[in-house]
Amino acid sequence: MSLTFLLRRGGLMVYTLAVVSLVVFGITQVLPADAAVMMLGENATPEALAAVRERLGLDQPVIVQYGRWLAGVLRGDFGFSLRTGQKVAPVMLEALGRSLLLAALSIGLMLLIAVPLGIVAAVRRGRLADLVVSLMSYVGVSLPEFVTATLAVLLLADWLQLLPATGYVPPTEDPVRGLKHLVLPVLTVSVILVAHVSRMVRSELVDVLHADYIRAARLKGLDARTVLFKHALRNALLPAITIVALDVGYLLGGIIVVEEIFALPGVGRQLIVAIQNRDLPAIQAGALIMAATYSAVNFLADIAYAALDKRIQYE
Repeated sequence: MSLTFLLRRGGLMVYTLAVVSLVVFGITQVLPADAAVMMLGENATPEALAAVRERLGLDQPVIVQYGRWLAGVLRGDFGFSLRTGQKVAPVMLEALGRSLLLAALSIGLMLLIAVPLGIVAAVRRGRLADLVVSLMSYVGVSLPEFVTATLAVLLLADWLQLLPATGYVPPTEDPVRGLKHLVLPVLTVSVILVAHVSRMVRSELVDVLHADYIRAARLKGLDARTVLFKHALRNALLPAITIVALDVGYLLGGIIVVEEIFALPGVGRQLIVAIQNRDLPAIQAGALIMAATYSAVNFLADIAYAALDKRIQYE
C-alpha cells in the first residue's frame, strides 16, 4: 500500500465531505424555518427579528453564510442550538460516542455469531445445518428494525422481564445497568448484520473450498481443520470486510430508528429531535457527522482489505 494511495483516498474523502457539507447547508436553507423566529418566538416584533438576523449574519448572501459556517465547522464549531441555546458540537459529539458504542457492540456481536454460522453452513452445504442458517438469514434480512425491536421488547422486557425496555445509563457510571440498557438495541441492530455477513461468508467459503489451491493443500496431506482455517477462511472473509463497510450505511439509518425506539440519546435521536424542532445548526451538525463517519469507515475498510490480501496493490 503506497503513500500515494493513502493521500489520494484521503483527498477523495475530504472532497466528498466538502460536497456533503454544501448539500447539507443548501437543504437547510430551503427548509421552512427561520432561526430568528425560533429564537424569539412568533410574537416577536419585526425590529427584533431583523436585529437577530443581523447578529447571526442571516442577512448576508447565502455564499457568505456558507463560508462562515464552513469555517466554523473546520474549527469544530457548529454554532448554537436554536432549541436549547447550547453549543451544538459538544452535544453531538457526546451523542456520537453513544452511537459508536452501540455500533461497535453490534458489529462485535455480529462477527461472533455470523462467521461461525457461515462456516457451519459452508462446511455442511446442503445439509440440515445449512438449511437452518439460510432460513435464519432470510428471516433476518426480511425483518425491519422496528419489528425486531418490538419483538425483542415484548419477549425480553415485557414477558420475561429480563431487561429494561427503554432508557440509557452511561456504562462509566454503572457498568451493569449500562450494559443491560444496551442489550436490546444491540440485538436489534445485530439481527440484519448477522443475516448479511453469514450469507456472504457461507457463499464465499463454498467457492474457496472448491478452488484448486485448496484441493492441492488436501492432496499434500493437510488435515481438514488446517485447510479450512489457515487457507480457506482467510480468503473467504475478505469480501465480508466490504459488506461490513457497506452495512455502516445501514447502521447509520437503522440506528436512528433503534435509538428512537429505545430512547437511547445517540446522534440519530438527536437528529430526529433537531428535525422535529427545526433546529438548523443541530440538523447540519448531525448530518455532517454521520456522513463523516461513513466516509471514515469506508476509508478504513480499504486499508484493512489491502492489509489482509497481499495480492492487492493500490497504486
